[in-house]
Amino acid sequence: MQTTSQALMVQGTTSDAGKSVLVAGLCRVLARKGLKVAPFKPQNMALNSAVTADGGEIGRAQAVQAYACGVEPTTDMNPVLIKPNTDIGAQIIVHGKALKDMDAQGYHDFKPKMLPYVMESFERLQQEYQSVMIEGAGSPAEINLRENDIANMGFAEEADIPVIIIADIDRGGVFAHLYGTLELLSQSEQDRVVGFVINRFRGDIKLLESGLDWLEDKTGKPVVGVLPYLHGLMLEAEDAINSSQLISSMEDKNEQQLKVVVPVLTRISNHTDFDPLRMHPNVDLVFVGKDQALPPADLIILPGSKSVRSDLAYLREQGWDKQIERHIRFGGKVMGICGGYQMLGELITDPLGIEGEAGESQGLGYLPLTTELKSNKQLKQSKGTLQLPNQNEVEVFGYEIHAGVTMGVQSNAPVQLDSGADGSMGIDNQVFGTYLHGIFESPDACSSILRWAGLQDAQGVDFDAIREQGINRVADAIEEHLDLTKLWPELKQFHNG
Repeated sequence: MQTTSQALMVQGTTSDAGKSVLVAGLCRVLARKGLKVAPFKPQNMALNSAVTADGGEIGRAQAVQAYACGVEPTTDMNPVLIKPNTDIGAQIIVHGKALKDMDAQGYHDFKPKMLPYVMESFERLQQEYQSVMIEGAGSPAEINLRENDIANMGFAEEADIPVIIIADIDRGGVFAHLYGTLELLSQSEQDRVVGFVINRFRGDIKLLESGLDWLEDKTGKPVVGVLPYLHGLMLEAEDAINSSQLISSMEDKNEQQLKVVVPVLTRISNHTDFDPLRMHPNVDLVFVGKDQALPPADLIILPGSKSVRSDLAYLREQGWDKQIERHIRFGGKVMGICGGYQMLGELITDPLGIEGEAGESQGLGYLPLTTELKSNKQLKQSKGTLQLPNQNEVEVFGYEIHAGVTMGVQSNAPVQLDSGADGSMGIDNQVFGTYLHGIFESPDACSSILRWAGLQDAQGVDFDAIREQGINRVADAIEEHLDLTKLWPELKQFHNG
């Protein structure tokens, strides 16, 4: 490593191979050694997003990676973000702002025009940071997506940077994944692959060694290391809800538990909102999927959605509206966040077709609000106070990402932000909604909401500490199990910072 910017790209054999986590861990390792490092993902497709301090929108994973670096996230760290709103269409966000909606074929043809934006951001990061850790998307061997690629090898070739490839051994077929992925690359792309990483290994490493020798002999590429399976690792997911989350959030909970249910909408967004609840020792959180009934609960939370009217129709198709009605009638509590908050109102209108076909939808009718979707998306970090019935006023912080403008919010709304009143309370104080994503990361606000929902003596969870612990666990595993001098021989000269 030299004092000029160095870059390394992590690509995977599949989605969820561990790219996001490995990049976060490498960011922390280099930051520990005193390097000024930044994350970068040229193109991200995800409904979990974050808001930067200057009001831009990026993938949630890049915000976590920036946290691992000890730097403030910026829109340059994820210049192109794709947020699907139908099976074939998505909103394209460039440098933090919505550019336009496109279908899949339209965006495929449009990608060459995205490369200058990507390179502009990357070059700015190179000028500012000593090292840039880059995350690919999906797999570089997706033949149908290789033309005009800006997410994997297309970017690596343009930027002329080395690549390592990670594969998840827990899925099975790890040697076929790595060898096959390399073979499907062009010769110039193969030449820039400098090594492999095997992820989520459990067992006796000696049983793997013959396979590692075969892979190195067959490809001429070194295995940089084998990362162990880190049980109970808590880092925010880049996008999809893992199927294992469609059950109770944790085992070995304390006896006093609050039952929380979250219906999984087709375009659920920012489901990382619920990570603090999944980690809470007194909360049993369940995600409920298609064709599943909502189980008995103390609190039902309607999550955010990229397509609110469509997901409201889906909620009704599942019969969840009737189950929510029964839940309220029996004294249960309901909360809505962002799109879920809009659904709890009386009417949602979309005259411009912002999220699909123009029109309007009747809401669930539990809050005296109407929402109109407009073209100017609200993107901001927010802080203020929360005061729920029979609770003390507490500090709250989070972020807003929504196209809707909601009318009917009272001046004495339960959430008072620096930008104005937010949220509403209805139905004998049983239904609460807010636009504030990340609300459960505010320990005092989390405690207040849990007490309102029925958990006596509720305490908040220090989610920042949990995230910090998770990043450090990954970094520790990288330092123990990966030979980073195979990537950066000069790394030894840097002291721990």
